[in-house]
Amino acid sequence: MKTLIKRKLLIIALVGFTLPVIFLFYFIFQSSSQRVSTSPTANTTALYKQGQANLLAGQMGSGLPTRLKIPSINVDAVLEYVGIAPDGAMDIPKSPDDIAWFELGIRPGEKGSAVVAGHYGWKNGRAAVFDNLHKLRKGDKLYVEDNKGVIVSFVVREFRSYDPKADSSDVFNSDDGKSHLNLITCEGVWNKTQKSYSKRLVVFTDKEIE
Repeated sequence: MKTLIKRKLLIIALVGFTLPVIFLFYFIFQSSSQRVSTSPTANTTALYKQGQANLLAGQMGSGLPTRLKIPSINVDAVLEYVGIAPDGAMDIPKSPDDIAWFELGIRPGEKGSAVVAGHYGWKNGRAAVFDNLHKLRKGDKLYVEDNKGVIVSFVVREFRSYDPKADSSDVFNSDDGKSHLNLITCEGVWNKTQKSYSKRLVVFTDKEIE
């Protein structure tokens, strides 16, 4: 019930927007509260419609994603549902152990690009869920399980590195008629002044053809 209420509030917050805007996805690292962003362009009307569709699917009993498993790097993590934070950004997972699914986007396994994000380089040397994301290789498999027990498998296709302020619209959007799951975290050099890493790593995966 709490999850549904949270999702309704996120959707209601978008109702008043009808023009294309810039929204951001952020990551917090170490003990800093500073956030560093890249900026994909999105239409909030489309986000509202997709969020509404996901909410309806959950109410009608369709599966919603709950876990992400990546055997090759020993990831088996809970999926938190996140939308747009009050500052206009894609929200982030609260725990370094969890992964955030952008619930106003595509559900994993549907046509288009579903997006998840996880932390890297947590404070005090504590392990974070995507510390080893860079160790994936093309052809590695990962699995999303929903609350109905259905598992969808994806295959790693490619890796891209982005500057923090780069346009990353291609991470959130796809028009090839296929299903994708894109995983985001940080990489590069730690900047003590900015309290951030210098790059963003995105792993692009495709739904495995049965």
